[in-house]
Amino acid sequence: MAYNEHVIAASPADVFAVLADGHSYEHWVVGCKRIRAVDASWPHEGSSFHHSVGVGPIHIRDTTSVVSRDGQRSLRLKARAWPAGAAHVDFELAAEGAGTRVSMTENPIAGPAKTLDNPVQQALIKLRNVETLRRLGKLAEGRVGART
Repeated sequence: MAYNEHVIAASPADVFAVLADGHSYEHWVVGCKRIRAVDASWPHEGSSFHHSVGVGPIHIRDTTSVVSRDGQRSLRLKARAWPAGAAHVDFELAAEGAGTRVSMTENPIAGPAKTLDNPVQQALIKLRNVETLRRLGKLAEGRVGART
């Protein structure tokens, strides 16, 4: 399991607004190339968005779905990228001063990603998610700046 934390200079509502915008994921999730479609009910449980993920010329078309949600405090996603596998990705948001502490946990749950799960893979996921959370922060902080 890869675990990351990042403090964002934006309110939990502003951070969750980015998570709630299915079209935004291509701008902040490292490896996400394009969002093809987003269910109208996103981010309610069972809703999905359809994405293309990959590196360089290799692209996989698949979906990410909401497994569970607790208001604007937490969101659990099931991210698929078959044939590589699937993972649960958990976001927890907590107010910290004038900002938000975001914790992100990514855990392979199916396919080769789960079978081959090891400390090296987890370290690479953790490194990728440092940048993912940095990008999430930029978008959420941009929402604050747009209002001022």
